[in-house]
Amino acid sequence: MTDAVHIVLDETAMEAAGQGNVLASRLIHRAHAESGWFLYAPACALVEADRARPGTAEHLAALPGITVLDLDLDLDLAAALALARQGTWAAAHSQYAAQPTPDRPDGAIIATTAAKRWEVERVRVLDLNA
Repeated sequence: MTDAVHIVLDETAMEAAGQGNVLASRLIHRAHAESGWFLYAPACALVEADRARPGTAEHLAALPGITVLDLDLDLDLAAALALARQGTWAAAHSQYAAQPTPDRPDGAIIATTAAKRWEVERVRVLDLNA
Protein backbone atom coordinates (compact mmCIF):
# COMPACT_ATOMS: atom_id res chain seq x y z
CA MET A 1 0.00 0.00 0.00
CA THR A 2 1.15 3.52 -0.72
CA ASP A 3 0.40 6.70 1.19
CA ALA A 4 -0.89 8.45 -1.92
CA VAL A 5 -4.64 8.91 -2.30
CA HIS A 6 -6.00 8.43 -5.82
CA ILE A 7 -9.63 9.35 -6.46
CA VAL A 8 -11.64 9.05 -9.66
CA LEU A 9 -14.64 11.35 -10.02
CA ASP A 10 -17.58 9.69 -11.74
CA GLU A 11 -20.07 11.88 -13.61
CA THR A 12 -22.33 12.22 -10.55
CA ALA A 13 -19.41 13.54 -8.48
CA MET A 14 -18.55 16.03 -11.21
CA GLU A 15 -22.15 17.26 -11.30
CA ALA A 16 -22.14 17.52 -7.50
CA ALA A 17 -18.95 19.58 -7.59
CA GLY A 18 -20.63 21.99 -10.00
CA GLN A 19 -23.56 22.30 -7.61
CA GLY A 20 -21.37 23.16 -4.62
CA ASN A 21 -21.18 19.76 -2.88
CA VAL A 22 -18.95 20.35 0.14
CA LEU A 23 -17.23 16.94 0.03
CA ALA A 24 -16.48 17.26 -3.70
CA SER A 25 -15.07 20.74 -3.09
CA ARG A 26 -12.83 19.41 -0.32
CA LEU A 27 -11.47 16.72 -2.63
CA ILE A 28 -10.67 19.30 -5.28
CA HIS A 29 -8.97 21.54 -2.71
CA ARG A 30 -6.87 18.66 -1.30
CA ALA A 31 -5.76 17.53 -4.76
CA HIS A 32 -4.57 21.07 -5.44
CA ALA A 33 -3.08 21.91 -2.05
CA GLU A 34 -1.73 18.67 -0.57
CA SER A 35 0.98 16.42 -1.93
CA GLY A 36 -0.02 12.80 -2.29
CA TRP A 37 -3.63 13.56 -3.26
CA PHE A 38 -4.55 12.87 -6.88
CA LEU A 39 -7.92 13.51 -8.50
CA TYR A 40 -8.90 12.11 -11.90
CA ALA A 41 -11.70 13.00 -14.30
CA PRO A 42 -12.26 10.25 -16.90
CA ALA A 43 -13.10 11.93 -20.22
CA CYS A 44 -16.24 9.84 -20.81
CA ALA A 45 -17.61 10.77 -17.37
CA LEU A 46 -16.67 14.40 -18.01
CA VAL A 47 -18.76 14.38 -21.20
CA GLU A 48 -21.79 12.96 -19.37
CA ALA A 49 -21.45 15.48 -16.55
CA ASP A 50 -21.29 18.30 -19.09
CA ARG A 51 -24.42 17.00 -20.84
CA ALA A 52 -26.28 17.08 -17.52
CA ARG A 53 -24.79 20.41 -16.44
CA PRO A 54 -23.31 22.43 -19.32
CA GLY A 55 -20.00 24.09 -18.49
CA THR A 56 -18.92 21.37 -16.07
CA ALA A 57 -16.27 19.94 -18.38
CA GLU A 58 -14.54 23.26 -19.03
CA HIS A 59 -14.66 24.21 -15.38
CA LEU A 60 -13.26 20.93 -14.01
CA ALA A 61 -10.63 20.57 -16.73
CA ALA A 62 -9.31 24.05 -15.87
CA LEU A 63 -8.89 23.33 -12.16
CA PRO A 64 -5.38 22.66 -10.90
CA GLY A 65 -5.10 19.29 -9.23
CA ILE A 66 -7.49 17.47 -11.56
CA THR A 67 -6.07 15.21 -14.23
CA VAL A 68 -8.35 14.47 -17.18
CA LEU A 69 -7.91 10.85 -18.28
CA ASP A 70 -8.28 10.34 -22.01
CA LEU A 71 -10.03 7.28 -23.33
CA ASP A 72 -7.31 5.22 -24.96
CA LEU A 73 -8.72 4.11 -28.29
CA ASP A 74 -6.25 1.23 -28.37
CA LEU A 75 -8.33 -0.54 -25.74
CA ASP A 76 -6.82 -3.49 -24.03
CA LEU A 77 -8.95 -6.45 -23.00
CA ALA A 78 -9.65 -5.10 -19.51
CA ALA A 79 -10.92 -1.80 -20.92
CA ALA A 80 -13.06 -3.53 -23.53
CA LEU A 81 -14.60 -5.79 -20.89
CA ALA A 82 -15.29 -2.82 -18.59
CA LEU A 83 -17.11 -1.06 -21.42
CA ALA A 84 -19.12 -4.18 -22.21
CA ARG A 85 -20.27 -4.69 -18.59
CA GLN A 86 -21.38 -1.15 -17.79
CA GLY A 87 -24.53 0.57 -18.97
CA THR A 88 -22.75 3.80 -19.93
CA TRP A 89 -19.35 4.84 -21.19
CA ALA A 90 -19.09 7.19 -18.21
CA ALA A 91 -19.46 4.38 -15.68
CA ALA A 92 -17.17 2.09 -17.67
CA HIS A 93 -14.41 4.68 -17.99
CA SER A 94 -14.67 5.53 -14.28
CA GLN A 95 -14.47 1.87 -13.30
CA TYR A 96 -11.56 1.24 -15.65
CA ALA A 97 -9.71 4.31 -14.33
CA ALA A 98 -10.05 3.02 -10.77
CA GLN A 99 -8.27 -0.25 -11.51
CA PRO A 100 -4.65 -0.74 -10.36
CA THR A 101 -1.91 0.51 -12.70
CA PRO A 102 1.85 0.86 -12.32
CA ASP A 103 1.28 4.50 -11.26
CA ARG A 104 -1.58 3.52 -8.93
CA PRO A 105 -0.71 0.03 -7.65
CA ASP A 106 -3.58 0.09 -5.15
CA GLY A 107 -6.04 1.41 -7.71
CA ALA A 108 -8.23 4.41 -7.00
CA ILE A 109 -11.37 5.22 -5.08
CA ILE A 110 -14.45 6.27 -7.04
CA ALA A 111 -16.10 9.41 -5.66
CA THR A 112 -19.82 9.39 -6.42
CA THR A 113 -23.26 10.51 -5.34
CA ALA A 114 -24.69 7.22 -6.65
CA ALA A 115 -22.97 4.72 -4.36
CA LYS A 116 -25.57 1.97 -4.94
CA ARG A 117 -24.57 1.85 -8.60
CA TRP A 118 -21.11 0.61 -7.57
CA GLU A 119 -22.18 -2.00 -4.98
CA VAL A 120 -21.79 -4.95 -7.35
CA GLU A 121 -18.44 -3.78 -8.73
CA ARG A 122 -15.00 -4.51 -7.33
CA VAL A 123 -14.13 -0.89 -6.61
CA ARG A 124 -13.71 1.23 -3.51
CA VAL A 125 -16.29 4.00 -3.21
CA LEU A 126 -16.42 7.38 -1.49
CA ASP A 127 -20.06 8.44 -1.11
CA LEU A 128 -20.27 12.22 -1.47
CA ASN A 129 -23.74 12.21 0.09
CA ALA A 130 -22.40 11.33 3.53
